[in-house]
Amino acid sequence: MANIREESLQKHYEWNGKIEVKSRVSVETRADLSLAYTPGVAEPCLAIQKDVNKSYELTRRNNLVAVITDGTAVLGLGDIGPEAGMPVMEGKCILFKEFADVDAFPLCIKSKDVDEIVRTVYLLSGSFGGINLEDIAAPRCFEIERRLIEACDIPIFHDDQHGTAIVVAAALINALKVVGKKIGDIRVAMSGAGAAGLSIAKHIIRLGVDPAKMIICNSRGTVYDGAPNVDPVKNPDLAAMAKITNVDKVAGGIADALKGADVFIGVSAPGTVTKEMISTMAKDAIVFPMANPTPEIMPDEALAGGARIVGTGRSDFPNQINNLLAFPGIFRGALDCRASRINEEMKVATSIALASLIPESELSETNVIPSALNKDVAKVVSAAVIKAAKETGVARI
Repeated sequence: MANIREESLQKHYEWNGKIEVKSRVSVETRADLSLAYTPGVAEPCLAIQKDVNKSYELTRRNNLVAVITDGTAVLGLGDIGPEAGMPVMEGKCILFKEFADVDAFPLCIKSKDVDEIVRTVYLLSGSFGGINLEDIAAPRCFEIERRLIEACDIPIFHDDQHGTAIVVAAALINALKVVGKKIGDIRVAMSGAGAAGLSIAKHIIRLGVDPAKMIICNSRGTVYDGAPNVDPVKNPDLAAMAKITNVDKVAGGIADALKGADVFIGVSAPGTVTKEMISTMAKDAIVFPMANPTPEIMPDEALAGGARIVGTGRSDFPNQINNLLAFPGIFRGALDCRASRINEEMKVATSIALASLIPESELSETNVIPSALNKDVAKVVSAAVIKAAKETGVARI
């Protein structure tokens, strides 16, 4: 790990930035200049003035996504600021292009004020076909996304929330097939109640998990309606989830939540779960510890504790649960059908499509999710997204 970090730093000095702008047209003659710029460019401007939707046909807006952060929740580094978040945003833009041929541009906003961020993104939204929010701390990220969805007529997608949830759900669908359990019967314990945790909880509930059989833990313990670690004013999203989960009001910490659980999902901090805790889970337990770069429990320890299936966010272990499986294809599909938003039906369709990429005959304890490097994934996901968008009326072409 240390060698990778050192080499990456050196490479970033060499690269001097991971993305660049390249012209799609050649300007070699006066005629070229007249067509691409003045005086000819006045005509597409006037066409767009008459019909703003022509901006999708006459500019690159049809394939352009803004990757936006305020730098407050960058990877596992926390609040490091917008400039320090830029290498991650550039990396995200590379993945959009490499895996789905989507052009993406990083915008790092120097503000932690919700009103300022929403206003800034809204004012810029006419230049883009979609907005990917990235590495914005909870609970502020929830309000920012909600308000932007209301204000903008293009897809708004907070990948830390929904991308993670979509891929976790796909892995869960296949893992349950391997262990022979039904999604409506399982007990779920979760560590982490931030952006990713709450989105995962909501998404797997939509897919059939019984919320009454789910226990979520934040850094102060288990979450339930009326718990001292649930503030409905500061975090209404957590309070809403607390009303429908952990109906038995199990108190304590993650060790208490894990007793008898069929599934553990971790999006919290390294080393929060032990082998002994895993041993208290139900038979054929599914364990997804996804804190990065060091998970809540290492796979060998989880397996030694009795887990049957383990998936992490890391590429050096089987069953890598990686957002890269979701967001390129989601935006490819949303852009291609010119969707006005990315709705819940499109997210569910993505999870199901991802799960279906592994034939049941090939499912195993170490193969419940496609490889993040499989570039065919985006095609399958985009097709599912377009179908769901058309069925729900948010596709505009």
